[in-house]
Amino acid sequence: MKALGTLFIAALLVIVAALVFIYSGWYDVSANSAHGAVARRLLGTVMRNSVRAHARHIVPPELSSQMARAGAGHFKEHCAECHGAPGVERGDIGRGLTPRPPKLADTAQNWSAGELYWIVRNGIKMTGMPAWDASHSDEEIWQTVAFVRLLPRMSPAEYQQMVTQAGPHGHAHAEEGGHGHDEHEH
Repeated sequence: MKALGTLFIAALLVIVAALVFIYSGWYDVSANSAHGAVARRLLGTVMRNSVRAHARHIVPPELSSQMARAGAGHFKEHCAECHGAPGVERGDIGRGLTPRPPKLADTAQNWSAGELYWIVRNGIKMTGMPAWDASHSDEEIWQTVAFVRLLPRMSPAEYQQMVTQAGPHGHAHAEEGGHGHDEHEH
């Protein structure tokens, strides 16, 4: 009985400490200060495990070089500002986010194609990573994933060449071997 009482008091103290922490305003949520090591590790673990669990059953299509060429334009327009690219530093928005968006040229290989698709499609809460499903088709998201998968092996010159070859709205120019898509394609 004494052990049960001790356990109850310990649980009550944890609840009181949590409430003091929550309502005190002590934790700095400013984007100018990084999370502490414990919070960073905890949030990173939760994020990785959540993405892996939710993406577990996603079967990626064949990620072709044509898809990657189309994805280069999407990446340049929507991702490079925050994530940077080979030879391209993050822009003002990416430098101002906390936590800092990962440099995908360094970290993309840590995720499967299905996991990258899930992240791009759904975004990540409280990181600045938006969900692109409302403004981009599944095809466009897979094109972006195909491109992101190439980033870790891409030189700055190769990056510049691919984004230069990307046509309007991220579709590869026909003369470069891509055909993009229009209203008549399905």
